[in-house]
Amino acid sequence: MAATLHETLLAPDVQPQVVADCETMIKDEVSDMSGISGAGIKIAYKAVNAFAAEHVRYMLDTLMPRMADQLQPYWADFNATGATGFGEYLAGRGDEVAEALLIVTDERARGSERPVIVKAYNSVRGGAAKHIMGALPRLGTIVQKYAA
Repeated sequence: MAATLHETLLAPDVQPQVVADCETMIKDEVSDMSGISGAGIKIAYKAVNAFAAEHVRYMLDTLMPRMADQLQPYWADFNATGATGFGEYLAGRGDEVAEALLIVTDERARGSERPVIVKAYNSVRGGAAKHIMGALPRLGTIVQKYAA
């Protein structure tokens, strides 16, 4: 039986690479944002990094197991369909995938004891699905790079 995303992406020699790629993806996504909502995201991102410089990396490490679990059904279906680009596959199911991933971050925010981080998260949560959908092609490429 093929390894799950959880097993593959969290392998000790792979997880640090996935986290680094995801951290770069987030920086690039934030940098590419414009408009009022983009300005809000940039302010929140800057606040989080000013409060705790390694917080994004820490959160990626922490959330990766649940994120991999949320992506697993899509990965299995992607492989069953014979499609070639997981990023495009995810983007084609953008609303559904974004909500699946937001379940993880919402649960984490509810359990957080860091009010500054929660405030920053809550300030951007309303538009988060749209931003996640925009990042799905890059995210899918990262996942496929390590899981294929």
